[in-house]
Amino acid sequence: MDQRVSISEWPRGERPRERLIERGAQALSDAELVAVLLGTGSAGANALEVARQLISHFGSLRRMLSAHRRELLDQRGLGPARYATLMAALELARRHYCEAMRAGPAMNAPAATRQFLTAQLRDRPYEVFCCLHLDNRHRLIHFEELFRGTIDGASVHPREIVRQALQYNAAALIFAHNHPSGVAEASQADELITRRLRDALALVDIRVLDHLIVGDNTCLSFAERGLL
Repeated sequence: MDQRVSISEWPRGERPRERLIERGAQALSDAELVAVLLGTGSAGANALEVARQLISHFGSLRRMLSAHRRELLDQRGLGPARYATLMAALELARRHYCEAMRAGPAMNAPAATRQFLTAQLRDRPYEVFCCLHLDNRHRLIHFEELFRGTIDGASVHPREIVRQALQYNAAALIFAHNHPSGVAEASQADELITRRLRDALALVDIRVLDHLIVGDNTCLSFAERGLL
């Protein structure tokens, strides 16, 4: 099919939106799913062609969705409204996963915790420090994004984190943050802040089970490294 022809002029069985409705979203390619979100194309290119160009430019769907806002908005056919639609879809996927984890098994299995936090943090273009509030069976109560930016002593407030843990009636916490560089190694600041938080929470009988650093394809566990 000539990509320059409007998608509305394609045979019904080849239009991405109609194929999604009739066959399910899993039947569509990455570019077709993005095209459904874009809705329409731009001058000289339909939505599917724009979607393919976007994915090709960034090298993969994952890299496209994790690119910085300015870089995405510089691309032909992707204005603020379409950017907002893509980011909303990405955030919905994260929240769906988070909700499923609340109803799922306990998070005392390292693999499950890594998988969850990698899905939440790996592709963020900025550093995010977050916390998992767990009940006494280590089931997820609440996922909290505490702050964004480089972790240092000025940005982490143990008193506020203790207050939130008590508010959610948490029995244990798992901390995590990502390294946008992709390198999952703990700095001295990471270790110091983790000890401060552990000691503050111990005063109210709340355990810190782990602190994980999410990199590109790896995830460092403070508990496994003996850093707790």
